[in-house]
Amino acid sequence: MNNQEASQVYLAATIENAPPIQIIRLLYQGALRYLGQASQLDEIRINPEFTALLCNVDDIVVELRLALDYGVDGKDEVPRNLERLYLFCEDELSRSLIERSLEPLDGVKRVLELLLDAWRNVEIEAGRAA
Repeated sequence: MNNQEASQVYLAATIENAPPIQIIRLLYQGALRYLGQASQLDEIRINPEFTALLCNVDDIVVELRLALDYGVDGKDEVPRNLERLYLFCEDELSRSLIERSLEPLDGVKRVLELLLDAWRNVEIEAGRAA
């Protein structure tokens, strides 16, 4: 087994054994990493890498939205607010692709950074309570 294969096995085991809150944090970090990479590219030229990176971010945001738990009565405000934020991100990612512009990505980045920070705080508080 070479180093790359060993790294992939380690990463897979880490994710499989991670608590859900850590997986959520990893998803946000991955989305922000892809967003940062896309921001470094020339968005004006038809660039398959730019498109692929933004599609990766969109895939993560969609999965986070689809994983929301609205509770038994569906009236919980937190998932409803998260859904609105995720839909905003999805719309802005689409706008960035259509307009070939980096400007919409600023809002996506701000939202994802704020949510990542919030989840980090939840993770810290959960660790304290355990």
